[in-house]
Amino acid sequence: MTTDHSFSTDDYQHNAAWRAASRWQQRARQARPTRRMGGFKLALATLVGAITLVLATMMALVLSLVGLALMPLVRHRMKKRMEAYRADHADDITPGATTRAPGQDDARVWEGQYEVK
Repeated sequence: MTTDHSFSTDDYQHNAAWRAASRWQQRARQARPTRRMGGFKLALATLVGAITLVLATMMALVLSLVGLALMPLVRHRMKKRMEAYRADHADDITPGATTRAPGQDDARVWEGQYEVK
């Protein structure tokens, strides 16, 4: 009892999966670009991509350098702000500070402010 596994073309035409694969192949052949323009488009796309990459890198470098250059200015500004904040929120620790005559501001000592005479 031998079974013959050879199929005829009629068997393939009745197979739904085979027909679907054939349709996919036909669509793929139609979607293929022409050989003449394919290489040109690929080279153009590569060139545009490379130029974009270089420009983005240069822009990132410039913006990083600008940020680094501005850091000392921002630090100075924040330092001044913190000093003003501390001065506004400091507690007077001078003994008897609640009863003081005007003009005696030089004798006041604020928390965090020390002066050696």
